[in-house]
Amino acid sequence: MRVDAAKPWNQGALDKSRLDLYCSRQLRLRETMRRLDVPALLILDPIDIFYATGARNMLFFSMRTPARYLLLFAEGPAFLYEYFGCEHLAADLPTIDHIVPAEGLCHTSSGGDAQGASKRFASQILAAVGSIDPTIRTLAIDRFPLSAIDALRASGFALTHSDRVLQEARMIKTALEIPYMREAMRRVEAAVQQMEQSLEPGRTEAEAWADYHHKFMATEGQYVATRLFQTGSRTFPYFQECGDRIMENGDLVCLDTDALGYEGYAVDFSRSFVCGDATPTPSQRKLYSLAREQLETNAAALAPGIPYEELADLAWPIPEGYQESRYYCVGHGLGVSGEFPNIPHKVSGKPYPLSGTIEPGMVICLESYVGCREAGEGIKLENQYLIHEKGVEQMSIYPFDPDLGV
Repeated sequence: MRVDAAKPWNQGALDKSRLDLYCSRQLRLRETMRRLDVPALLILDPIDIFYATGARNMLFFSMRTPARYLLLFAEGPAFLYEYFGCEHLAADLPTIDHIVPAEGLCHTSSGGDAQGASKRFASQILAAVGSIDPTIRTLAIDRFPLSAIDALRASGFALTHSDRVLQEARMIKTALEIPYMREAMRRVEAAVQQMEQSLEPGRTEAEAWADYHHKFMATEGQYVATRLFQTGSRTFPYFQECGDRIMENGDLVCLDTDALGYEGYAVDFSRSFVCGDATPTPSQRKLYSLAREQLETNAAALAPGIPYEELADLAWPIPEGYQESRYYCVGHGLGVSGEFPNIPHKVSGKPYPLSGTIEPGMVICLESYVGCREAGEGIKLENQYLIHEKGVEQMSIYPFDPDLGV
């Protein structure tokens, strides 16, 4: 069975602005493939497939079940191998030329015969490549199962990793992406507002977290990548996930949005609040003041054209008592997920591990976490920024808690 999707699309199913968005991303990806001499991508990751085509299907299921994949040529068509019975879902996308039922490549999705399915998969790909350009013998792939990788190599393909070409393409946003990122931000901020209004003593962390999810999902959010919502003594050390702790009056509350929002665009900012009507303690105010200082110092250094190493050099010098628990990086890229670059801290006496510069079109999130054992609490703050040709725009404008300081 083969469905030809290269036909006029149904405007009622997808509006033209979204189709233009998908086409612009695919164009940028193909330009990056040509620049890096990558003739063909064969990708399984559903977020990569979505970036390349706009095709989305059972996102979480697809993250763990290798049963749909994309073959994209730098010079040539796009073949979407779709989960059986779902071929119709992408039929209106101008970014896809052919839709073919996929092989399930794990033990479960292959019906217990992953080896046989992998051989059929490799034959499928070999035939498609041969029909377009039989001189192509190298494929850039992502996280396929070992049996599928072995089968591709047995069919004569040399394999490289697709990560670099995808990350370099996604690093710089097209002009059509920015309005969607702004709308995603607006909707996630509304979800955070609903959550903040529900913060009161006697409720569990999970109950407040559910209020965030309710508004988020009701406004076409895709998913929240983490459960980074913690209160009271669980705010130190960081990275403790939302649980059944009952919030108390005067607790610090830390939230990291980590959301793939409207049209799949990530929104990533962090805020800390005080639960209830208690006056913040001097220790809480000090932690907050230091976290704001870190965030604002690093934001003042962020600029188009600045090398990553120079940004790390200019970053807020974290006091000795807070070094052990600092956030792992100065900041990171953002797009349809957390993306390149991760900008590491400068470590005295060691070569800086990352080369490159902040470029216009990037979206960068700057991170701040300040906590210590003595205080037994921590403050998490983060903002999202769009890099322009001549400046930087703060995209996340959700207010800070005035009770903690200005």
